[in-house]
Amino acid sequence: MDFLTPLVNDPYEFGRIAAANSLSDVYAMGGEPWSAMNIVCFPQGKMPSWVLQDILRGGRDAVLEAGAAPAGGHSVTDDELKFGLAVSGVVDPERVAVKGGLRPGDLLVLTKPLGIGVLATAVKADWQGCAEFERAIVRWCARLNAAGARVIRELGLVAATDVTGFGLGGHALEMARSSRLAVELRVADAPFLDHVRELAGMGLMPAGSLCNRRHYAPFTEVASDLDSLSADLIFDAQTSGGLLLGVPEDRLERARTMLLDAGDLAVVVGRAVPAEAGRPSLRLV
Repeated sequence: MDFLTPLVNDPYEFGRIAAANSLSDVYAMGGEPWSAMNIVCFPQGKMPSWVLQDILRGGRDAVLEAGAAPAGGHSVTDDELKFGLAVSGVVDPERVAVKGGLRPGDLLVLTKPLGIGVLATAVKADWQGCAEFERAIVRWCARLNAAGARVIRELGLVAATDVTGFGLGGHALEMARSSRLAVELRVADAPFLDHVRELAGMGLMPAGSLCNRRHYAPFTEVASDLDSLSADLIFDAQTSGGLLLGVPEDRLERARTMLLDAGDLAVVVGRAVPAEAGRPSLRLV
């Protein structure tokens, strides 16, 4: 179950993004969505009814695209608009990926670009170029992670998660600690959307991203030649981000081919390495 407040202005696209975000939890395990129920908080009397209709239509279209059944839901009157889904899925118990499945030497493959938190902040601020930023958000955040789930199933991957509110760094750290390993992230290889670094440098970093950076600092080792802005951006809070897949090296090329053929990214951003006593589990290099 997941729901969120709007990060774009178009109600229909917000519905699609919120639904895709909720569906990702099933995809991150290698599962297939089966049914989905709406979760709606709506400021009745403060917004026209067509806004809610468009949000629900966007969510329904994403659920149908996923091959799942829209199965009703529940709504409440609230001062702040929120929408999401409670999703049920099906997964083969012999082909489940979990956060704690990393093995030493596994490569970390990311399937969507980063920087959504920064772009969404710029959209909310009505910053110059915000229409372009919103198009980029819609393009990637409304995209289902179905291709990554197929890679998990067909290649027998056992380690994966989706990249959302804790940013790439936070979710990579979750995988490392759950697997009792460490993770090295190559910051220069992280795929950021256009304009993200420029906007972040002007201060358009969401509060949640800065909180992530502070929270995970004690568990993060930062290379001495890495600038502070790059380190901050690794923790940018994502919405409906990509999957982070732990891929054994001998399956990397097949995984990349499957992802790229489906239109996803397939960027190697790091590697799982043995843990070392007294050394942080997340290393930004």
